[in-house]
Amino acid sequence: MNFIHRLRARWQAANSLLCVGLDPDPARFPEHYANDEDALFAFCRDIVDATAEYACAFKPQIAYFAAHNGGESALQRLIAHINAVHPNIPVVLDSKRGDIGSTAAQYAVEAFDRFGADAVTLNPYMGQDSAAPFLARTDKGAVFLCHTSNPGARDFQELLVDGVPLYQHVARSIAEKWNDHGNCALVVGATYPEELKQIRAIVGDAMPLLIPGVGAQGGDVVAVVKNGASGDGTGLMINSSRGILYASMDSDFREAAAHAARRLRDEINQHR
Repeated sequence: MNFIHRLRARWQAANSLLCVGLDPDPARFPEHYANDEDALFAFCRDIVDATAEYACAFKPQIAYFAAHNGGESALQRLIAHINAVHPNIPVVLDSKRGDIGSTAAQYAVEAFDRFGADAVTLNPYMGQDSAAPFLARTDKGAVFLCHTSNPGARDFQELLVDGVPLYQHVARSIAEKWNDHGNCALVVGATYPEELKQIRAIVGDAMPLLIPGVGAQGGDVVAVVKNGASGDGTGLMINSSRGILYASMDSDFREAAAHAARRLRDEINQHR
């Protein structure tokens, strides 16, 4: 069963399109972890265990781990924990890799073999040969940036190329030329619902979309579901990080994270 099949199975089993983002910032951890030398791992593990019931996927952001001494080891152990304790929930490593083929091959080993992720986010800017080592891993997922959630997305992604915005060329090329193994997905920001609608129309219902930008960045759940869901009401991994991770700074942080995840899962489902 490849990444896309596992994701579809999880959408159904959990009745959820919620992706829980794991962006750990030690400065924001509850006091419970103040003297814990393994806080980076322990905090994320506790969030994962508290929210797993409501998640269709987990998305650890590599920079939040790699910035700290021992952080990459913590990330490796965290994904191993998810794979062991919550084996039906796929893990998307958010690292936005993109380089020449020989280097990309090493990044594929990093994401899939070293860290044990089921999918990885990628930058398509260098073209199909830079993506080939990831696409060749047919059991894994390649999640390409298409139209991102940040304000600067318009700087390049909406430039007209032959009269068509660049992000639409990206979506069409990946859907029609790169997705021979059916293991591609796209990153589309919740803050650009009209662009999301255009991308769904281009790629059709089969391709999943990873949607950052709901919550702290201001993306609207109703618009995301309306414009991005596939015909059967799935097709999305709607990511929330800070709103779940830091729902409470007190001793009830686990319960607060679970409540925030459940509330967002239910809000999404109301509009499917």
